[in-house]
Amino acid sequence: MNCMLWVPNWDGVIPQPAIYKPRPRWTGKQLISMVIPKEVSLFNGTDSGENAPLKDEGLLIQAGQLMYGLLTKKNIGAAAGGIVHISYNELGPEGAMAFLNGVQQVVTYWLLNNGHSIGIGDTIPDAATIAKVQVHIDEEKAEVARLTAMATANELEALPGMNVRATFENKVSMALNQARDKAGTTTQKSLKDSNNAVTMASSGSKGSSINISQMTALVGQQIVEGKRIPFGFKYRTLPHFTKDDYSPEAR
Repeated sequence: MNCMLWVPNWDGVIPQPAIYKPRPRWTGKQLISMVIPKEVSLFNGTDSGENAPLKDEGLLIQAGQLMYGLLTKKNIGAAAGGIVHISYNELGPEGAMAFLNGVQQVVTYWLLNNGHSIGIGDTIPDAATIAKVQVHIDEEKAEVARLTAMATANELEALPGMNVRATFENKVSMALNQARDKAGTTTQKSLKDSNNAVTMASSGSKGSSINISQMTALVGQQIVEGKRIPFGFKYRTLPHFTKDDYSPEAR
């Protein structure tokens, strides 16, 4: 209720709570709806084109009421078809300014009282997820070992437009990138929606799904100018490795 005092031009009437049991509770959607103009109605589906209200995916605003979804950078940023754009078209510059000021005041007060930060606990997956990630890594490392054995035995066929060495590097990079992607998908499924890192990435404020997977699972193969790390020393990336070492760890 303290946040309501920061809603510009609030008439003092408290809306009906969205939750009645076990006790009356108001949601953040109700609070943010108090600053959305009544003239705004908006629907945005998910990336797959489907709407999933139970998972809070997509966005639906009806007559200024946020029914489900998250206010992300796509919906509230400087993009065509967003809330700011619609507010400007329906109410003019003063209406768009009033919406931005209202959102800023409410969000600032909420952050002042609740705060938002990322701790080490947001990046530590459970034991079962760690085991699955290790399986993905071992599978792709075995694939790299198989490619290395084929290249050593002169059994690796060159891809069109590439020699054998370029083909080997291309296939190894693809295998290691798959390890990163699979591990990232596994960890993201295990993280809760209340995870602060997930919240930042889904809202579009900072970070992405790749950043989350790199923090929680593995950094993955690093690519420089479209290639794996080149040999900076004589036949090796660092003096800690043996010469002509093409393993994932050495490159």
